[in-house]
Amino acid sequence: MKLITTDIKNKVLESMARILDDNRTELLEANKKDLDLFNKDDHALYERLIVDDKKIEEMIGAVKKVHSQEDPVGKEISNEDLPNGLKVLNKTAPFGTIMIIYESRPDVTVEAAVLAFKANNKILLKGGKEALHSNTALVDFWHRALKENGLSTDYIQLLNMNRQETQAFLKNPGQKLDLIVPRGGERLIAFVKEHAKCAVLVSGRGNNFLYVDKQSNWEMSLKVILNAKTTKISACNALDKILIHIDLDDYHQKMVDLANMLKANGVSLLVDEEAKRVLQDEPLIPAASVWKEEFLALKCCIGTVSKTEEAIETINEHSGGHSATIMTKNKETAKLFMEQVDCAAVYQNASTRFTDGGQMGVGAELAISTDKLHHRGPLGLNELVTNKYYIFGEGQIRE
Repeated sequence: MKLITTDIKNKVLESMARILDDNRTELLEANKKDLDLFNKDDHALYERLIVDDKKIEEMIGAVKKVHSQEDPVGKEISNEDLPNGLKVLNKTAPFGTIMIIYESRPDVTVEAAVLAFKANNKILLKGGKEALHSNTALVDFWHRALKENGLSTDYIQLLNMNRQETQAFLKNPGQKLDLIVPRGGERLIAFVKEHAKCAVLVSGRGNNFLYVDKQSNWEMSLKVILNAKTTKISACNALDKILIHIDLDDYHQKMVDLANMLKANGVSLLVDEEAKRVLQDEPLIPAASVWKEEFLALKCCIGTVSKTEEAIETINEHSGGHSATIMTKNKETAKLFMEQVDCAAVYQNASTRFTDGGQMGVGAELAISTDKLHHRGPLGLNELVTNKYYIFGEGQIRE
């Protein structure tokens, strides 16, 4: 793929930021069409679909942030002069063509495209049908920005395909695909993995856990739990499962306080057998499989453990590998938990809601990867490149 200069790429981003700002009404009208057609029974998906002035400001901010970041292409990774006279240079290089499959969120159409483009990749955007009008408007904005700067609109393409057409495209793309990022639930991920012919980088489910250790600050724990569970239920970094150490001081009263706080904020509860000894009016968790579910709803499980190792084992067995928090004053316990829990992001005394590119200092993100190759966590600008070796010689041959 032809490399575009940093100057040209940044000029496209400047154009896009301006076009977004100047055409707010057009975007809001397109989004209203999507909202009017949407079945509001799925509250989480509906929440993700909404575009308002605040969301537009965030889109503009994402474009400007990536504009300010250093170009990730062509960075030197290593430089070796070998005894045989060969000079071996390893540098970052674009992936090529990236396809992202996602639901509802029109802001992904901006963030994914701005990151892929500045990293000199083409991007194919397969958004959900529920956001078709919004995504069409946003991709049109991108095309205006590209044309203003003399570039082909092929760099950013919107794919409008149903499930069968998507399956056929994955099996026989008709163009070279280098990476696919399915950003959604397990069914979507399984579908893409089954049919794709290229590398797939998984943006996995949330199903995040929080463990309250016996040496924790209880008031702090309540504050963090409320934030993680209730501030944005549609986010993959929202909290779904709470584990409480049974040796917590005043365990009985604290369990009651926790349940009352969550229910006062509209959260329905499911509890394990030990927790039900205290929270007798709450329903039992009906099956072990519930521990693996991402709720995307005002719903939460409360379980109990007798030691930190049990909490670690439970999280590693059931979580989506996204985020997990320990609430504790004990640094050694926190160290054990954070080293042993197998998640992309692990926290001590903080909300899982911080697992986000902007909040973690990465900037705009394509997704939160729960894979371990080639990157784990927020997929920011610097993660949308691969590498390439350049070897310079003077007629050397291998004996």
